[in-house]
Amino acid sequence: MSNQMSNAPMMSGGPKSFIQVWMDALTKPNEQNYADMAAAPGASAGKAYLWVFLTSLVSYFIIALVQFAVVGLGGNAHGSRDLTTSLVSLICAIPIGAGFVVLGFMIGTALVQWVAGMFKGAGTFGQLAYVFGAISAPATLVSSLLSIFYAIPFLGLCLWPVSIILGLYVLVLEVIAVKGVNRFGWGEAIGSVLIPGLVLGCLVALCVFVALLALGPAIGNVFSTINQSLQSVP
Repeated sequence: MSNQMSNAPMMSGGPKSFIQVWMDALTKPNEQNYADMAAAPGASAGKAYLWVFLTSLVSYFIIALVQFAVVGLGGNAHGSRDLTTSLVSLICAIPIGAGFVVLGFMIGTALVQWVAGMFKGAGTFGQLAYVFGAISAPATLVSSLLSIFYAIPFLGLCLWPVSIILGLYVLVLEVIAVKGVNRFGWGEAIGSVLIPGLVLGCLVALCVFVALLALGPAIGNVFSTINQSLQSVP
């Protein structure tokens, strides 16, 4: 049945605002909704990049404010100077960090759609990026708002399960989105989302293993030198 879904968006009236798109992405977890969203006029990867960048800026800013509040409540003698230094670092670092988030979003989406293409998916990178952006942008804002309460003792610990549930919910939405955009089965959708993560994890583990092999002799020499130094001490 999923292979017979129409590419045409089923919308009445004019184009939706980004708030409406975000609400639909989070609260209407069905493949037809995501297929319509991907085929809507104006859907593009560029909008997704902008959403991810701006919400990352807001998220980092909220997290920084929470940290500043904690430092301010600490009341140490160097608090004001540390706060000023942190503020300067924040202004410089937040846009750079948000840019890296966008880069990671681009690479992650490209890998998912590449695997989906291997499964004969009918979607495009731009379509999937738009839908993924509509999911991840509001989820990022919700997560950053939750971070405000993490600084409160006990309450922060109680909210960790909420963050875990939110992360799992986003993962489920992404699987449904891949299925709707590419119009194939559940197995292909789950594989498209999970395989890139597994491959990247294996690559990281391989790089760490190779690095340890390369550094093994040097590390052994360091420990040997330390051992000889200890034995020469009377």
